[in-house]
Amino acid sequence: MPVFDGLGKALRWLREKEGLRQYETARAAGITKAMLSAYETGKQRPSLPSLEKILDALGVDLMAVARALDHVNERRPRLPGPARLPGPQGPGAAAAPPSEADVRAVLGVEELPREEEEAFAQMLDGYHRLLRYLHRGGGEG
Repeated sequence: MPVFDGLGKALRWLREKEGLRQYETARAAGITKAMLSAYETGKQRPSLPSLEKILDALGVDLMAVARALDHVNERRPRLPGPARLPGPQGPGAAAAPPSEADVRAVLGVEELPREEEEAFAQMLDGYHRLLRYLHRGGGEG
């Protein structure tokens, strides 16, 4: 089963869990309600930038998406707790983008279509850059 199967259902489940309407989420994400509806019904898949905007509008991270995918696909959670990527830890540590093997390890899968693996690697890299930025105090004020 590809990792992104059920992404639309997962986005809808997360949105409803947050108590938001489609138009509210779409407006906050800077997309149209029709586009959000197409994503939620699986008629279209969001681009990585659109997915990031939707997740930001929902106030959730990739861990929440992984758990929502497990929920909507009725499978046992792969990530029971916070995942730690291999690599430098601590203040000021310059973490390298996760390798393809790291992405598979974080997701708890042995195989992943290359396109999905690359997308997850980009998302994880962006998420870690954001965390480092916020940790340095760049997100204050």
